[in-house]
This record gives sequence, C-alpha cells and structure tokens, in this order.
Amino acid sequence: MFVSPMLLQKADNNEPFNSNLHLTELKLDGIRLLVDTQDGARLHTRHDNEVTGKFPELIDNIPIESGTTLDGELIVTDSEGKPNFESVMERFKSRKSKHKVTFCAFDIINYNGKSVTHLPLIERKKVLESAFKDNDYYTKTKFILGHGVEYFNLTKQQKLEGIIQKDIRSKYEINKRSDKWLKVIAYDFGEYYIAGYKKDEFGWLLSDGERIVGVLSLAVGSNERKAGYKVFQQLKVKETESTVYIKEVIKCVVKHRGFTKNNLLRLPEFECFKF
Repeated sequence: MFVSPMLLQKADNNEPFNSNLHLTELKLDGIRLLVDTQDGARLHTRHDNEVTGKFPELIDNIPIESGTTLDGELIVTDSEGKPNFESVMERFKSRKSKHKVTFCAFDIINYNGKSVTHLPLIERKKVLESAFKDNDYYTKTKFILGHGVEYFNLTKQQKLEGIIQKDIRSKYEINKRSDKWLKVIAYDFGEYYIAGYKKDEFGWLLSDGERIVGVLSLAVGSNERKAGYKVFQQLKVKETESTVYIKEVIKCVVKHRGFTKNNLLRLPEFECFKF
C-alpha cells in the first residue's frame, strides 16, 4: 500500500546550523524509495511508481515483518564507499547492470500493522532501530544530535552531497513538504564562459575555455535571460538547427554538484554574471 512520503525543504540561504533539537544525517545521493510489507512486499518511488520487479534482491532479502513501511534512499556506492547517483540510475534503468544496491532506511511509517507517524522523529528512530537487523542489502542511516555546521564542513571536505537537519520533535507528515526537514547542499562553485544557447528550450552552453562542460538552465531569472539574449545576438559566431554559438567573452558564476563520469557539470545553477 503506497504512502506518499514526507518531503524536505531547502535550509535558509543553504546554511547549516547547530541545534540540539535537530538531528543531522548525511544527504544520500540516490533514489527515494519506500519498502512496504502491508500487502506483500512492495517497492515504490516517491511518485508512486511501483518498482518491485526491478530489484528482486531487495525482495529476496527483505528483513522486516509484515505490516511495516520503511522510508529511505536506494544507493550504489563507488570504490571509495560514496553514493554515486549515475550508478544507481544505471541500475534503476537495467537489471543487467552489475551495480549492487543498498536500501538505507532513515524513517519508519508503519510498524507491525500500526502507523507510527504520530510519534516524534526521535521516537520513530528507536522504532526503526528495533524494526530490523541490517544485512547486505538493508541498513539504517546514522545520525547525530546537533553539530550541523561541523558535519556539513566534513561532507564538503569529503565531496559528499550535503546534510539533512531534522527536528527531533517532528511527526511524519504524509504527502507534505515540511520545514521540519531541511537540506543543506554542499555545492561546488566555478566560473564558466557562456558559449551559446539552445533555440527550442532555454539553456546556456557553458565552457571552461576549452570545451563545453554543461548546459545551464536552473535559477536563471527572467531579467538575466533578457539581458543575456540581447548581448548574445551581437556575439554570434555560428548557428545550427538547435544551437547558437557565441564568442566566449561573458562569464558567469555557477554552483553545481560536482561532475558526471563524462566530466560534465552536474545540475549547474546560475549565481551571477562575472564582470
């Protein structure tokens, strides 16, 4: 039985904070997944797509009793033990992929046929701890009380995705995006040339001066789009059916989440023009 999960919000100014009323967890770079045994063993994404058949190893090794629903993240780790989003997506798209998946449970919605959403988070964590024993395919996420700033700085040093800070008093709010759960992303920043733009859909080509490193479409305001378009018309050097290329003279500051295996910027977001 599908339950629409509780969603998080962005922390103000993407800043971590220290509070003993909040626990701090690593933000795992994977796929949100619900593992449910209320009506047989089922796996659902947060958008209510049943993916039970995609991961038979999770069903064969499920450690929870009937009537239990776990909320968590499905990950694939790299050679350094860090979650790798591209690898988990490859495994998600094809059972032929050799990547080993792990389900990391960070919350529990139902336990032995009863809802536990009314319990404060810190109490649900205790229920989760007793709900199953970790195995090769299932584990429980680790957390600490407070120390959000220190934890965040550590994730940046290790080039991990970021942290989540959760109010320990918070109930589980089904189908709601709540400010009781806050994400802080460990962005990388860089300066890149605008090398062109897409014709059919918005997107600026980014260059490091030698090659195209990505397409920028996120967080570009309407004023920046209009200003950029006017200037770009004067800088055209060539044009194809889908793309206009311009002289690489305008720079912008971009925040992103590292690089893909093809050495392209992952999820670049516009910060400002660089003059």
